[in-house]
Amino acid sequence: MNNKAIFMHGTNDMVWKDIPVPKVSDDEVLIKVDTVGICGSDVHYYQHGRIGDFVVEGDFILGHECAGEVVEVGSKVKNLVVGDRVALEPGKTCGKCELCKGGKYNLCPEVEFFATPPYHGVLCNYVVHPENMCFKLPENVSNVEGALVEPLAVGLHATEQGGVKLGDTVVIYGSGCIGLVTLLSSKARGASKVIVVDILENRLKTAKKLGADYVINSAEEDPLKAIEAITEGKGAHVVIDAAAAEATVKQTVDVLKTGGTIVLIGMTAKDEVPFNFMKLMNKEGTFKTIFRYRNLYPVAINAIASGTINVKGIVSHEFSFENTKEAFDFVVNNAKDVVKAVIRM
Repeated sequence: MNNKAIFMHGTNDMVWKDIPVPKVSDDEVLIKVDTVGICGSDVHYYQHGRIGDFVVEGDFILGHECAGEVVEVGSKVKNLVVGDRVALEPGKTCGKCELCKGGKYNLCPEVEFFATPPYHGVLCNYVVHPENMCFKLPENVSNVEGALVEPLAVGLHATEQGGVKLGDTVVIYGSGCIGLVTLLSSKARGASKVIVVDILENRLKTAKKLGADYVINSAEEDPLKAIEAITEGKGAHVVIDAAAAEATVKQTVDVLKTGGTIVLIGMTAKDEVPFNFMKLMNKEGTFKTIFRYRNLYPVAINAIASGTINVKGIVSHEFSFENTKEAFDFVVNNAKDVVKAVIRM
């Protein structure tokens, strides 16, 4: 059993290595990795070597959106057997701290999250993971869909935090993968009007195909005026920023309905950005943020399996494991064409 891995080797470079097949502890399973999604955070590490305080030191394995097959189980594993296909929730938490015990395990200060330095990711043939963070995929859910459970959980968490409900108008800034899964989640929760704003036409076309009621190319028209016209001057019940740009964060309060809710998903390049909190106060608006997700993998898998949410339409490009570096370079250099890329192992 050979375990080949591809490591970041400085920025914009990668190197292949053979690594040991990891040993399985009592409560863990060994996974043969099948599909890995390329996330924006992976690309950012690849290009810049860091995200905020998380700095890549030495050679580093990327990838955290993952599905694969169980090939070995620990002695205390009860709910999974060899041959099961699973989606891996990337974080391994302590389970003992106040946040874990309170159900907000995504905020655990001791979390070990795939591809977040210093913890390696899953761009290798085999990984081990705790049984309770591996979720069995139904027969009608493919491994590509299984890898997309991770970003879908982000979209579900954002819409849950925003309280999106039947009949709501939702504005989503950004139509990358996270913006698109937030769109899918908003529609699944019953939003009647979903307005997606971006500057990349190919992503807006994908948003339209996936159910967006309105798309606005902010490079060609003023989104504030367009949203004002669409909402008849009332604004949106929920405004979600998945673009992580200073300009879009500032605009969220301008398009918010009185009494509405803003949710920030992405982190801007700057630690501090201007925001008109007085306007938010005048609207008695609610301001929320999210950090990853919690308790949503079963929900996401069931939504995909039932056909309520179709994530397959997000994938625009597939690459083989052997062409991983080429895949990253393509994503970096072809942002206008790529919506979501995955690597098939």
